[in-house]
Amino acid sequence: MKGKRVIVGLSGGVDSSVAAYLLQSQGYEVIGLFMKNWHDESVTLSAECPWLEDSNDAMLVAQKLGIAFQTVDLSQEYKARIVDYMFAEYAAGRTPNPDVLCNREIKFDVFLKIALSLGADYVATGHYCQKSESHDASGNTIYHLRSGADTNKDQSYFLCQLNQEQLSKTLFPIGHLQKKEVRQIAKDQDLVTAEKKDSQGLCFIGKVSLPDFLQQQLQPKVGPIIEIPDTDNRFKADPKPFEMEEEQWVYWSKRRTYMPADGTQVGHHQGAHYFTVGQRKGLAVGGTPEPLFVLAVDTQENAIYVGQGKTHPGLFQKALYIAATDVHWVQPGKRILNGESAEYQVRIRYRQPLQKAELHQTQHGLYIVFESPQSAITPGQFAAWYQEGELIGSGVIA
Repeated sequence: MKGKRVIVGLSGGVDSSVAAYLLQSQGYEVIGLFMKNWHDESVTLSAECPWLEDSNDAMLVAQKLGIAFQTVDLSQEYKARIVDYMFAEYAAGRTPNPDVLCNREIKFDVFLKIALSLGADYVATGHYCQKSESHDASGNTIYHLRSGADTNKDQSYFLCQLNQEQLSKTLFPIGHLQKKEVRQIAKDQDLVTAEKKDSQGLCFIGKVSLPDFLQQQLQPKVGPIIEIPDTDNRFKADPKPFEMEEEQWVYWSKRRTYMPADGTQVGHHQGAHYFTVGQRKGLAVGGTPEPLFVLAVDTQENAIYVGQGKTHPGLFQKALYIAATDVHWVQPGKRILNGESAEYQVRIRYRQPLQKAELHQTQHGLYIVFESPQSAITPGQFAAWYQEGELIGSGVIA
């Protein structure tokens, strides 16, 4: 690929380091670019947030490989597109996925545009996923986003909001490798990141707990924790027959709503907006035979509803709904039209095993009906659907 310029998002980790090395060995002109995403002093930073160390490691890798390197400050865009969105979603009782948003809004939008302005033919990252190409009947190139070869590290879910234009300009050099192979390459090339642990979570939060971070803008507000008995079977069995299929999908996807009279108060919390459906830790309520899990969050009434055990019927739903404006097709050729249905494999969170489901497109939105009821379907998170290892589309769960 002599003459082709690639700008690699060097994060200071082993994956992006090896991505840069592999591209260089393939003959690309490689430039390393480190993204600084946060330095807002109005929000408490963890002393363990290692962005300075990461930046230094990225620079050392660039020096070792003999490639150009620079840092770009994207903190303003990150705050506007990711952090402010997070606060708004939590305030509304929803749980956003900042990793998916960061890829869509920052790495493959703002960062990509900067790279292209610097004369890049492609950008590259250290994601564990793969890209392939085919052609339609008219000879147009179609780009396919596929799962990474390392099933334990597959990160395609985090890229579920990418589009064809973004994929056309993106390379994933390590997607065909296992993690252990990536580390071995880094060792063989004596890269400083070879033994470095993988980063966890968002750097600007570091190891500060999420409630501590959210308290910067979402103030504590004491409210009740109400336990719902496991006799809550309203949504467990199929109801009597419906006149139309869509009525059944609506029923199955309907999010549970509770009233204080439905259960017993067992404690207090510091703000319903700090909690998410399916959450177990942080409730500070003891003495129950089984652990408590959050069943529902009501930010309007500032109440959270919990149930004992991971098999509590209140955790499960047969279907979910995605508003029409939130449905995204990575592979537009697979789009299903109003009134159409298709079978796919779906996941509603990172690393969840793929689940068999039927997608039903209606005028107002998309219903995903699972073969088996799913636990802790969480509003604000992303559902992503696959076909034979290829990520076809995604959407924000309503």
